[in-house]
Amino acid sequence: MPISPSIVASPPWKLTGNGYIFTFWFTKKWAKAFGHLHDFQLESAVGGFGTVMLVDYHSSDVGPYQELLIVPGRFKLNGKKQFSISKIYVSSYESVWNGINNWGIPKELADFEFTSLSENKERVKVSINGKTFFEVEVAKRDVYVPITTKFFPLRLAQKRGDNLLITNSSAKGKATFAKAENLTINQEQFPDISTLKPLISLAVKDFEMTFPVPEIF
Repeated sequence: MPISPSIVASPPWKLTGNGYIFTFWFTKKWAKAFGHLHDFQLESAVGGFGTVMLVDYHSSDVGPYQELLIVPGRFKLNGKKQFSISKIYVSSYESVWNGINNWGIPKELADFEFTSLSENKERVKVSINGKTFFEVEVAKRDVYVPITTKFFPLRLAQKRGDNLLITNSSAKGKATFAKAENLTINQEQFPDISTLKPLISLAVKDFEMTFPVPEIF
């Protein structure tokens, strides 16, 4: 039986922080072969636009934590093409437990290290049991502009047991162009995107995000 967390926080959640967004065009073939898909995703994968995100949450309903995730394209679920997370790591057990139970997000626990290399460059390492499986240096520009998901809602579909959970999150913040350098990944722990070219890479700061109660089907 899963150990109960020190904090149980029902949705909606309010989160703030900084992060990086790397967007890709994933083929259906790539997603099925390398995307670490779950059974329901293997059956419904269609590929397309997707993202890898690295996030440093400064505040949330379960406290600060860090996160690495991939959305390897879209999936035909509940009659619509939906985004869905296939692999995700976070730095706190409270986030793991609540993420699974609130939204069906398959969070796993890992250790994160964010290191500032200069005013506009940062190194991020993600590890399990002292072994780094994801490492990247991200360079970012100086000028940030406001962004919002008001016109592009973040609709996420995940499975919890036999139920499909649809969550329409929203966010706003400031973004600038970024570039990933010296990226190394262990494919056993996370999809190896190092051979793919990002469409757009962004650094986002001072964002505010809302994760609401999901629709259940």
